Amino acid sequence: MQPAKDSGSTLEVVGVTVRFQGLTAIDSVDEALVSGEILGLIGPNGAGKTTLVNVMTGFQAPTEGRVKLDGESVNEVKPHDLRRRGVARTFQAGRLFREMSVVENVEVAGVGMGLTRIAAHKEAMELLDWIGLADRANVLAGALPYTDERRVGIARALIQSPKFILLDEPAAGMSDLECDDLMGLVQQVRDRFGCGVVLIEHNMRVVMGISERIHVLDSGKTIARGKPQEVQNNPAVIEAYLGKG
Repeated sequence: MQPAKDSGSTLEVVGVTVRFQGLTAIDSVDEALVSGEILGLIGPNGAGKTTLVNVMTGFQAPTEGRVKLDGESVNEVKPHDLRRRGVARTFQAGRLFREMSVVENVEVAGVGMGLTRIAAHKEAMELLDWIGLADRANVLAGALPYTDERRVGIARALIQSPKFILLDEPAAGMSDLECDDLMGLVQQVRDRFGCGVVLIEHNMRVVMGISERIHVLDSGKTIARGKPQEVQNNPAVIEAYLGKG
């Protein structure tokens, strides 16, 4: 497991709009993430957060606008090719292969990246050891508790040291103590791998506690951007998402 060096990489969306049969899910959104930065992406349900992450990772083509990796448009790049270029993600539902072991779930990502099975197994074990799951390597993924499933998903996304990792609600359903552990893990991911992190999260304690910047969506539009304290005090954000109570 080789930590990525700070490459000064950038992942940008420029004027991105996504429409589904006349419904605008994302409306002219701009954002630029640099390696080594943690960006929180928040907003109420249906705000367009996952759609934006799908666009940034190649799973959804924008109707308008561009996605750029290190200044180069990647609009036409397929998700698996974008992953090989260094853009990784996790999913809300985990998407583990439940009848395969934990280590096999991570290995398969390495093989998909072009590693031999032997090399993929070696890196998978190193990642599981680092993330605290080496003792569960041979357990079926379907037998894991919920929080460990999330950790396996993160380990799988980290194979071959991506430039960027996009985490879709990793703290969903976790206790306060588990959220504290997750916050530490996300910061360690950034520090060890030097990658940029996009964090979609409804848990405000988590997202405000570790994000350096926050981008707030509401009905597909950007309503606020800035440092956590600035966003928390933004009247539009309070009304749309955080609530007045």
